[in-house]
Amino acid sequence: MAKATPYQVLVRDLPTRRRFEVPPELVADWLRGLPMRDALGAPDGDPHAGHGAATLDLYADGAHAFAAGPFRGELTVACSRGVGPVTLQIDEQLRVTFMPRHEIGEDDDEDEPAEDEGAEIDEEDLDVFPFDGERIDLEPVFREQFVLALPFAPLCAETCKGLCPQCGIDRNTASCTCEPPVDPRLAALKGLKIPSKAGT
Repeated sequence: MAKATPYQVLVRDLPTRRRFEVPPELVADWLRGLPMRDALGAPDGDPHAGHGAATLDLYADGAHAFAAGPFRGELTVACSRGVGPVTLQIDEQLRVTFMPRHEIGEDDDEDEPAEDEGAEIDEEDLDVFPFDGERIDLEPVFREQFVLALPFAPLCAETCKGLCPQCGIDRNTASCTCEPPVDPRLAALKGLKIPSKAGT
């Protein structure tokens, strides 16, 4: 049996409203191994990794369970140009359904609208997660929010000048005298002198 966590809710306790907190050390653990996180060189359990909070309405309907409500938080990663820290904000309205594992993936092609009046969530806005029928686990839901919030190339600012590729200085805070590298395709022409025509 899986170890109980603060993000698990027993189906027999539904309907209910719960508040969940995600601490920095858990955010650091979830994002470990992602390049823009590891580039910071932050320690394990980094207290500045980020955090999150959600207040969710949870209820069950037949064999399915649902969770809906706001999730807000932030995470800190490296700027893709300057490698300095960038804080990204998360502000999402969660709409999640939990289905028994054997049902997931079987009804992807069905376009039938929800018949229950309690289900006011559009299918296209709905995330689907498996559960065992007795308890739902919101940890994968929260982890997904942090991973999805990380862009491919985060920037501290659109005007970020990044690091000098030769000496590594941060060009946002200092300048250097490095010359742009010569295109190797043009290196052979560097010392070439073109004679001028007389009388011109």
